[in-house]
Amino acid sequence: MSDKSKPLTILLAVDGSEHARVATELVCSLPLPNGSHVTALAILDTPHTPRRQLLLAALTQTQEQLNKYGLTSEIGMLHGHPAEALTSFADEHQPDLIVLGAKGLRATLGILLGGVAQQVIEYAKWPVLIVRPPFMPIKRVLGVTDGSTFSQQALRFLQQFPLPADTDIYLAYVVPPMPDYQAGSFSHTILSGSDALHPIPIELLEEVENWQNEAEETGKNILAESQETFSKLKFKVSSKLLHGDAATEILNYSKELKIDMIVAGSRGLSPVKGWLLGSVSHKLVHYADCSVLIVRA
Repeated sequence: MSDKSKPLTILLAVDGSEHARVATELVCSLPLPNGSHVTALAILDTPHTPRRQLLLAALTQTQEQLNKYGLTSEIGMLHGHPAEALTSFADEHQPDLIVLGAKGLRATLGILLGGVAQQVIEYAKWPVLIVRPPFMPIKRVLGVTDGSTFSQQALRFLQQFPLPADTDIYLAYVVPPMPDYQAGSFSHTILSGSDALHPIPIELLEEVENWQNEAEETGKNILAESQETFSKLKFKVSSKLLHGDAATEILNYSKELKIDMIVAGSRGLSPVKGWLLGSVSHKLVHYADCSVLIVRA
């Protein structure tokens, strides 16, 4: 998706549930470019069951809603394992976006047909938008980055995403904690009663301070560059440097701002240099109380 005026092709998963209906409502609320096309698909994993009629009814209802908003659409039913069927169809038709509804927050999260969305995020080659009820129009978006190629690509995708003109964009970079100090790597100890204390060497304290300063400077530069790009697109944009565990800080910041959609890449540079690894994006999908857009390279 390189041109904001270019028609989009969207793959919308339908299962007749409330969260799938909310996903449809969100698609209808987007200012999609003229000529955009939505393919609504249901997946029947067990043949010859009453569920077939329920899915057909849900597909018909979905198409009626899409048509009501003037969107060109078609419907279809696939057979097989839901995640495999969706990703295979996507690989064949190469949509700009896959949209899935997700159940509300639970201790053990279940997403669309028992975890299908999580599997689609893991294996699909295309951007995936996970939508949570209740329906909320997208007005406040949080884009997160760690400076990696993958996360920067997610922000570029967001720049082309069909957002309402009055959307507020928030950008965040999380400075990760310094790796744990290993006291055993130093031979010097101080005895205090029955305890052996391992003082942190001065040179290590200086190293920690230098590392922290460099990490913060890197984050500020990345945020400044990204903020400038979004400002040119006439969005109201602000940025913030966070410190700590990436997923925790992003989720807390999202709640603080009452974000409607989080946008993240699915993978970072490496376990050391990048924090937008699979585990972080998975946590965002699992625990965010808003919609989450995951962009893979």
